Amino acid sequence: MIIGPQRNAIRQRVHSRIRSKMSGTAERPRLNVYRSLNHIYTQIIDDANGVTIASASTVAKKGETAIAGGNVEAAKTIGKLIAERAQAKGVKKVVFDRGGYLYHGRIKALADAAREAGLEF
Repeated sequence: MIIGPQRNAIRQRVHSRIRSKMSGTAERPRLNVYRSLNHIYTQIIDDANGVTIASASTVAKKGETAIAGGNVEAAKTIGKLIAERAQAKGVKKVVFDRGGYLYHGRIKALADAAREAGLEF
C-alpha cells in the first residue's frame, strides 16, 4: 500500500512529466488544477509571459460565501466560476493541466463544468 508522502511524490513526478510536454501560450493558456483534502484551486496561466490570467478556489475571501471544497459539488462550482472569469478576460480555449491527478472524481467534475460553462479544451 502506498502511504501519504510517497503518493504525493509520485503525483509530483507525473505532473513534472506532463509539464515537460505542455505549456500555456497567450492564445491558449493552461488551466491548472490543484486539489487538497479540503479545497480545490484552479488557475489559468500564460506560461510564455509567466502571468496568471484568472484564478478560482474554494477558499473564501472577505465578502464571499464559503464553499466546502472537498467534494464534487464544490469542484463543479469552481469549474463554472473559472470559466466565467476566463471569458471575462477574453479566454475561450485552454489546455487542461490535471496536475498529476487521475482524471476522475473532483478533477473530472471541474473539467466538465468548465466545458459546460464555455471553455474549450
